[in-house]
Amino acid sequence: MTNKAISICGELVETGHRLLQRVYYEDTDFSGLIYHARYLHFLERGRTDYLRCLGVEQSALLGIDDEGLVFVVHRMEIDFKSPARMDDVLEILTTTVKAGGAKMVLEQEIRRGEQLLIAAKVTIAVVNRLGRPRRLPEGLAAQFLTSSTQAPR
Repeated sequence: MTNKAISICGELVETGHRLLQRVYYEDTDFSGLIYHARYLHFLERGRTDYLRCLGVEQSALLGIDDEGLVFVVHRMEIDFKSPARMDDVLEILTTTVKAGGAKMVLEQEIRRGEQLLIAAKVTIAVVNRLGRPRRLPEGLAAQFLTSSTQAPR
């Protein structure tokens, strides 16, 4: 067994971000399959830890200037391909497709090994602390775009 250090927030990879998560009993329904709404939790963890790995603290963004900056999910499209089961180890992949103006578009996948379980396209609105649209600062947009050089596998 190797002693390779693994970050609990995943890692930046050539396509964006990769996070491993295990399916626990609490994630499943009476059938032993993951409950469909729990996939939203795994996708959110992937997006949040992607920010962490980029060095972006969401709490600090609120105080970035007088306006503040907040990310909110505006739209989400999800294709459920195959179910996960208790004890499965899932790989959550997040890739930036667009970052600029007042929105970002991310593609996310949840895989079990090579098998695609979930494919999602997430549109994130960039708003100020009052919930009004604001531009994503160019430097921050560049961080997202340079971390994702190609779409997920």
